[in-house]
Amino acid sequence: METTTTKKEKSTRKPNAAFMKALMPSAELADVIGATPVARTEAVKLMWDYIKSNNLQNPANKRNILADAKLKKVFGKDEVTMFELTGLLGKHLN
Repeated sequence: METTTTKKEKSTRKPNAAFMKALMPSAELADVIGATPVARTEAVKLMWDYIKSNNLQNPANKRNILADAKLKKVFGKDEVTMFELTGLLGKHLN
């Protein structure tokens, strides 16, 4: 008997359009990352740039972000984990 083998074609990964769509930041978020429309992924990157440049990571636990006056308006609390960051940013992008 003859067996047939099929080769799976490699599919190229396509970027998700929802993540790449430029969204307008809220006034509170615009104070941190700027008022120009940005993609969700770019907003997260800009937030991390701000957090690192202002030394806002908790020294005892680097996964936690300490909010300064600007970030407290975005987060709504004094400290958040890095896992909460994208969810909180989503509320400020439309």
